[in-house]
Amino acid sequence: MQQLPVKTDPRLLVGMETSDDAGVYQLSHDTALIQTLDFFTPIIDSPYDFGRIAAANALSDIYAMGGRPLTAMNIVCFPSDDLPESVLKDTLAGGLEVIHESGAVLVGGHSVDDVEFKYGLSVTGVVHPDAVWKNSGAASGDQIILTKPIGTGILATAVKGKLADDKTISELIAITTRLNKNAALAAERFSPRACTDVTGFGLAGHLLEMARASKKEISLSVSAVPVIESALEFGRMGLFPAGAYANKKFFEPSIGFAPELDPILTDLLFDPQTSGGLLLALPESKGSKLVKILQEQGIEAGIIGEVTGPHTCGALRILP
Repeated sequence: MQQLPVKTDPRLLVGMETSDDAGVYQLSHDTALIQTLDFFTPIIDSPYDFGRIAAANALSDIYAMGGRPLTAMNIVCFPSDDLPESVLKDTLAGGLEVIHESGAVLVGGHSVDDVEFKYGLSVTGVVHPDAVWKNSGAASGDQIILTKPIGTGILATAVKGKLADDKTISELIAITTRLNKNAALAAERFSPRACTDVTGFGLAGHLLEMARASKKEISLSVSAVPVIESALEFGRMGLFPAGAYANKKFFEPSIGFAPELDPILTDLLFDPQTSGGLLLALPESKGSKLVKILQEQGIEAGIIGEVTGPHTCGALRILP
């Protein structure tokens, strides 16, 4: 889309320039509209839980911009000749449950007949124009906080390969259906300087995007990153999804790696996440306070790095 002649508008507060999570358009002095969409193929067998996961994943972009979701519309690609209608019905029911949990309302949707099942949402939210969280505001000295453990891409691969037991499947569902709503509400009190959510590009990819958008160098301590224990075990078996290898090939040349890093932990940084956590940049004086509040709420958050200084193009360094 970078090659398209995009029209500029002074009311467009966030567009495509920094690969942010959603578009933000100012409507009035105190209201801006957030627009986003996301949909994908099932990562688990349960249609109901797939609907919940897809909805949570789509809604996450609203929270990553500091906003509140208002409305959602279903996006459906469905192979009507190959799957029973009950699969679609259960998927939509699961999605609706999470939409209601977010406080948004379902206002419609659109479906097409397709050879492969896909589901997701188009979501609209609101935020004050002066309170938009962007991926471009990180400042020198900021701490980097992650609000969910990584490894869902590996777990989804294990499920697809029939290698995951019921406990692992339940863990995957629990993490990916958990809205970023409470994490965002807690972070709101501390006015993050930058925010994004961790999805398809993996933790390293999205953190590099933040570094580039903010024109800063960010250091990530791989040992501080919360990781799903079962994902680490599958990773040591070599069970990484194709997306992890694609992410690594694309981003690795732009990242500096310290010597003697654990190769499995390093590869996990490129694991594409579904409904991943928020990635926040806050002043050092606020970071530990926010993490304490999040952990008290049962959110597996941690300080995983820091913004070390300015950088013309943006840079990411991976440390032990």
